[in-house]
Parts: sequence; C-alpha cells; structure tokens
Amino acid sequence: MAYVQRTVQCLSPSGLHRMAYNEWGAHDNPRVVVCVHGLTRNARDFDRLAAALAGHYRVICPDVVGRGCSGRLRDPAGYAIPQYVADMVTLLARLDVEAVDWVGTSMGGLIGMALAAQPGAPLRRLVLNDVGPLITQESLKRIGEYVGNDPTWVTLAEAERYVRAISAPFGPLSDADWHFLTETSVAQRTDGRWGFRYDPAIAAPFRAACGEQDIDLWPVYQAIACPTLVIRGAESDLLTRATWQRMGEVGPCAQLAEVAGVGHAPMFMDAAQIALVRDFLLAA
Repeated sequence: MAYVQRTVQCLSPSGLHRMAYNEWGAHDNPRVVVCVHGLTRNARDFDRLAAALAGHYRVICPDVVGRGCSGRLRDPAGYAIPQYVADMVTLLARLDVEAVDWVGTSMGGLIGMALAAQPGAPLRRLVLNDVGPLITQESLKRIGEYVGNDPTWVTLAEAERYVRAISAPFGPLSDADWHFLTETSVAQRTDGRWGFRYDPAIAAPFRAACGEQDIDLWPVYQAIACPTLVIRGAESDLLTRATWQRMGEVGPCAQLAEVAGVGHAPMFMDAAQIALVRDFLLAA
C-alpha cells in the first residue's frame, strides 16, 4: 500500500510555510489517526505502522516544519511546541473531521499532550511513545550533543554508520531497517555529499530550553481526559520508569506498555510493537 503526499499552508509570526504530510488509506474514511515523529526524524518513520492501520484508518503522517519535505521557518526561534501545535490545528482543519486519534513519538508525543490538554481538544485516543510529562536533563543533554551539528558524508553507507551510532537506543533493528531509516532521513546535496533532511536551526531553541534540570509538564498531562496509552522503551533515559508508572495513576490514568531491549524510542518496525498501537486504537 502506498501513500499520497500532500501539503498544507501554515502561518508563523515570520510568515507562511508549507507542511508536508503523507496520507494512507481511504481519503473519505472518517476515522483518522495522526502520527507525529520525534525531534530530528520525519513522517517516513511511520510507514510500517501506517500500512498496518490503513485498512481501518485514514492515516496522516506529517513532517513537522523544518523536517523532511516540509518548509523551514524564517525565524528559527519558532521551532518550538507552540508553533508545532498551531500547525497541527491547521492540519486538523484541513482534514475536516470532528476527532482524530494521535500517535506521537518523543516530540510528537509532546505536541499531542499539549493539544490533548486543551479544552475541547479533538483527540479521541492518544498514544505517547517514550515521552511523558517529566523529561530528564540527562536525556536532553544526550540529544543536544548531536542535534543541529549538520554532519555530511561522502556516501550513503557513511551516513548509515552515523545513524546507527546516534540512534542505537532504537534497539536491535535489522540491516534493512537501518538502511530504511537512513535513506528516508538524509538527502544528497548539491555538492554531492549526503546530509540530514532537517533544518540545523531547530537546535537553537531546543538547547535554549534545556537548562540544568528536568522539564516538568505534569500540569499539562493531568489536564488530558482522553484514553491514553504510554509505551516506554525499557532502557529509555528520556521516560523514566517512575514517571511512566505515575502516568498510569494520575491524569488520564494511562494504560502502560513496555518494550524490552529498546531505549529512546521504539520505532514500530516490528509486528509486536505495531500490535501495541493497533490493539489500543481499535479497542474503542
């Protein structure tokens, strides 16, 4: 099953920009799930999950602004959750449906949390993939060491070795999986070298927001009312076990699931991980 790539025009304080999104399944299916990727990733991360859900859902996988096939912001200060939420509201208006389900990995989960916490939010069910309302300073420091560095490589094989190294927490993926994750997240530039398909400027507001302490978003999480599933990589440094367990006790009192042998974050590339999401979404 293939997807159709579409775009929607969004607005920031610095002007208009285009957000690309991949659409899977029947365009007239009123049942919609939106899948949003992590900080430096892109919509193609959800190809296998989308293919598995497309018989039940219209599956929408956006490239958050500054990533993948989407445009870039004129003012890098806009690369933050408020702008991302605003863009997603524009996208939801384009979809013309009353409610959607949401699957968010890391940053995509934070966007989903921020949206779900709003009064009257159009989220029916929410899946948070290895992210929660307490984000550890340790994990922020690890991510900050590579985001925005903008390395380039002579060959795609060199790029893949780099991706394997910085993304080792994704877990024991196959060679084919690593090749896919690499070729969908890099592009060949005009000088012939390969580089990441995201704006290095996304790093500036990210680093500015990362101080010497954890980020506490518990009030946001506790405002969420829709049924929620929280999936944790058992070796994650971003979503601690204590935070994950508390997420099952307060706010939406989420269902909890854990993926052994994986850190930050499960990538929904195998049947067992896909089943966690599919079974939760289709339970209602």
